[in-house]
Parts: sequence; C-alpha cells; structure tokens
Amino acid sequence: MPTRILAGTVASISEFKANPMKVMSFSSGNAVAVLNHNEPAFYCIPPAMYEALMERLDDLELLAKVREREHEPSINVTLNEL
Repeated sequence: MPTRILAGTVASISEFKANPMKVMSFSSGNAVAVLNHNEPAFYCIPPAMYEALMERLDDLELLAKVREREHEPSINVTLNEL
C-alpha cells in the first residue's frame, strides 16, 4: 500500500540512529521522515519548526474561541474609559 511521505528528506531508522545530527543537517531546517521498513515511523523536526507549529496551533485555538464568541453581546468602551 503506498504511503504519503510529508517531508522532503527521508532517512532509514538505522541511518538516523547512527548519526541523527548528520541526517538533520541534510534537511536544511525542514522535517525529516524516518522510515522503518520503507514506511514512515516518525517525523523529526528542528526546534524552530516545532516552535512555529506550536505558535500556529495556539493561533488556531484562539481563532476558534473568537468565532465561538463573536455573536455574544458586548459592551463598547473607549480607551479613555479603561
């Protein structure tokens, strides 16, 4: 069964275990798909990408709250009133 690989760089699990930093250096700051028997076992991402993903997730959760509450009654105030 074909499997979709969501990374531009792939490595076998043996290759990754032997030298993970070397594998990550080939990814140029992008995700690496680590394969076990030619199937993705996991994805490894650099810290900057992980932080960006977490930031995006937080934004999406806040957006969901905004949309959930956008039709609730509100009180208009000016900055001087605060």
